[in-house]
Amino acid sequence: MADGDMANGADKAPDTFLSGLTEQLLDAARKAGADASDAMALSGTSMEIEVRGGTLEHAERSEGTDIGLRVFVGQRSAVVSASDIKPETLRTMAERAVAMAREAPEDAYAGLADPSQLARDVDIAALELSDPAADPTPDDLKRDALESEAAALGVDGVSQVQSAAAGYGRRQVHLAASNGFSGGYERSTRSTSCVAIAGTGLGMERDYDGDSRTFQCDLRDPAAIGRSAAERALARLSPRKAKGGAWPVLFDERIAASLIGHLVSAANGAAVARGASWLRGALGEQVLPDGMSLIEDPHRPRISGSRPFDAEGLPTARRAIVENGVLKAFSLDLANARKLGMNSTGNAARGTSGGPSPTAWNLALTEGIQSREDLLKQMGTGLLVTSMIGSTINPNTGDYSRGAAGFWVENGVPVYPVSGVTIAGNLREMLQRITPANDARGWLSRVVPSLLVEGLTLAGE
Repeated sequence: MADGDMANGADKAPDTFLSGLTEQLLDAARKAGADASDAMALSGTSMEIEVRGGTLEHAERSEGTDIGLRVFVGQRSAVVSASDIKPETLRTMAERAVAMAREAPEDAYAGLADPSQLARDVDIAALELSDPAADPTPDDLKRDALESEAAALGVDGVSQVQSAAAGYGRRQVHLAASNGFSGGYERSTRSTSCVAIAGTGLGMERDYDGDSRTFQCDLRDPAAIGRSAAERALARLSPRKAKGGAWPVLFDERIAASLIGHLVSAANGAAVARGASWLRGALGEQVLPDGMSLIEDPHRPRISGSRPFDAEGLPTARRAIVENGVLKAFSLDLANARKLGMNSTGNAARGTSGGPSPTAWNLALTEGIQSREDLLKQMGTGLLVTSMIGSTINPNTGDYSRGAAGFWVENGVPVYPVSGVTIAGNLREMLQRITPANDARGWLSRVVPSLLVEGLTLAGE
């Protein structure tokens, strides 16, 4: 259940309970001999319903509380976790953590935030992280899954639905540290998904659609999700091989975020500090075309990547990772910022069983003025990619190779499906040649439109 979330709900009983747990852990750590410590407590419930052939296939409900404690003895640290919250367990955790820390190697960069760095007076309510509506019942979720499956099966040519599912989760998280920080919040999510299969025998093809939202009222219609999955599966029937050589490639909006994700991974402070990033030393250099920016905004309401503060208690803030094509910043937690001689960007994430590491929150890439259809016409002949398979990325050079499937395009029109194609290039060069469409979905955590890249190498016929 640990995923790096932090949050507030001091007026709610669950958060009061979690706050008490974290304070007990800090007290136990102090008594065990820790010089400093931080503690995390998570509690929540989740439900998942899957249907097949009009009947219930699988139902799962989970609930529980997880706790984690990180202690420091000088510059040595250790992390322990448990799902048992009895007082004797907390005491034993602290004693073991301190004993482990005393045997750990020293880390000159480890340590909590200075109190002056901590988040203060955060308006968590403005982020709308938790749906005030009543939790759905199992029957509600089953109904959504059945509607999605029925809609997919109602499309002529769809032979079966591999899975149709609906889920819901609500969890509370609290973080406290011996430097004085204490905060928590609640987060909810509801989802629907469908995987449809078209064709028969060796000619079967499958595709999917799905949606996940913070507020249930924002979720797309289950039937629309099922129909979309079915139509996508049908479109993939009878694939051919793509033509080999150098061709333009249009990354469909559904998978374009993965291309930008490689840039985000290279701008991760942990990778940079290890020397395993093709963006090491690239601050201030051109990495995207002129006029394009990549903006992180952790304060967007109702979005899964929103955070009022990070996993070290630092405030989160809107910032530019890339501005007007130029790399402006890495994503940093405290330790990696210290290694690089920089300041944390408030991007620490952690779970109960490990220490913090940097990650990026909500991201948005500058959109273009052309539609996806306009970019298809612009490319003329080439490959429209709608799904990716596996990846080989050299973290030091940015050399890129990925399996893909999609549609071959001639005269600006998709003419037949293709599969088994390998796309190769170098990310540093590719990203400076992208042309964005205007079709990004604004409710996603990563808002990235379809992206046209000229001159990639395709391995096909």
